[in-house]
Amino acid sequence: MDNRIMCSVSNCHYWKNGNICGASQIMVTSDQLAQEKPDSFDAPQASTAPPTPAGRCEETCCKTFVRRGSDKTHVDNVQRM
Repeated sequence: MDNRIMCSVSNCHYWKNGNICGASQIMVTSDQLAQEKPDSFDAPQASTAPPTPAGRCEETCCKTFVRRGSDKTHVDNVQRM
């Protein structure tokens, strides 16, 4: 089985041709938790996050997003593969 994370957000630092997420790890959480936590709270801290139920996909957030070209590519300790 091919375990790829697909992502169409082409202005993300981790985006690769073919709509593939090139991050070494990602964190998806609820919009509510994402708004409460700083940018540095990402996949490496996921095991400390409380469960965050969502009612529908529109209430979820990829916390690993980093705008391409920004200076924040090392804030979350996630690497681009």
